Amino acid sequence: MQELLPLLSDLSIPFQRFDHPAVFTCAETDTLNLHFPGAHTKQLLMKGKRKKQYVLAIVMHDKRVDTKALAKDFGDQSMSFVSPEDLKRLLGVEPGSVTPFGLIYDKAHEITVIVDEDAWNVGQFCFHPLVNTATLVIDKAGFETFMKYTGHGWTVRGIPQRI
Repeated sequence: MQELLPLLSDLSIPFQRFDHPAVFTCAETDTLNLHFPGAHTKQLLMKGKRKKQYVLAIVMHDKRVDTKALAKDFGDQSMSFVSPEDLKRLLGVEPGSVTPFGLIYDKAHEITVIVDEDAWNVGQFCFHPLVNTATLVIDKAGFETFMKYTGHGWTVRGIPQRI
């Protein structure tokens, strides 16, 4: 987090910071009864089985993603969550801290980013700042500025859900 906050300031990205006990899942966040403005999201870093492509999905915290349907959208047969080693290598984070802010470490642009349209329509996002003991709230304009800085594109789309 120490390297991220000055970067956001340098990029003139406004944010609100909320410190809290460590949380590893959205369910844990719910039990703490934390109230932040914006879309409460979870970020899922997955890898395709055959194509070995990485996808970072930013979805509403209560959605259950249909990874098989998502894989088909990317021309693969299935997707699985990446290992802790890949999380560290690609995003510089530990499990429970997955965040698009980690894209500052994906210099090779191995990761494709998709944003759930329901989250996009809220207009603000809640993301961990590389650690799971705080949450930052940024707006769409700040997200766009950050993504342009990292050189990553993104697609806003409906993300298939398991029912």
